[in-house]
Amino acid sequence: MMKDGVRPPTPQTAGRRRRFWAKAAISPVAGGGFTVELDGRGIRLPGGTALCVPSRALAQAIADEWMKAGGEKGGHFTPDDLPMTRIAGTMIERVAPDPTAQVAALLHYVDGELLCYRADYPAPLCREQQALWDPQLAWLRARHDIDMAVTTGIMPLVQSPAVHDAWRALLTQMDDATLAALGVMVPAMKSIVLGLAVVTGALPAAKAAEIASVDERSQMEIWGKDAKLLEALRLQAVEVEDATRFLQLCRAV
Repeated sequence: MMKDGVRPPTPQTAGRRRRFWAKAAISPVAGGGFTVELDGRGIRLPGGTALCVPSRALAQAIADEWMKAGGEKGGHFTPDDLPMTRIAGTMIERVAPDPTAQVAALLHYVDGELLCYRADYPAPLCREQQALWDPQLAWLRARHDIDMAVTTGIMPLVQSPAVHDAWRALLTQMDDATLAALGVMVPAMKSIVLGLAVVTGALPAAKAAEIASVDERSQMEIWGKDAKLLEALRLQAVEVEDATRFLQLCRAV
């Protein structure tokens, strides 16, 4: 525990941690925003920055997850129990100081866009990809004037400079909260197109995760259910849902 606050564990922290607090409560911050205090001591993020979020709703959600984590004082918890805290930490310590770095990281997914790599067999998978993925690329063209090329197979596809420029222009207009949310959901789904659809309200989080899992579901239809794959898809959906909830809470009045 720090003299001027407490630090949550990071996702890289191995194993469980013991809960050392009894109560979590929100507190307004002078100059604007809200923080969360554990037994009266403010939370500091892994980099040492004091936690301060823009909305009361998000602060309350963070306090609620700290109240649930570990059950009670002396119980055990992991970083997975604190999703709103983790995404807020990314927004505050990684995105806000240098949004261009987050934009650059997201742009790496343009050439690897999931929806642009199509199978050539089996036929049912090809049909499902076309049925679920084509409408999303059509929406992107119609709504954002971005026309992405599509390929068959696994050979790398490099999108045109115009496509990269359009994505860069779009991402640089986004606020820190949206970039932080995209930083979670885009890697989870391997799709910047689906991420954009979710943060702009064009797709519900659950539907986006379903569209992103076409290949895996098709594989299980052929070979049978796979417990590890089902768990991976469940965690993927949770990440997208968590990032969506975080953004909604940030935007709450």
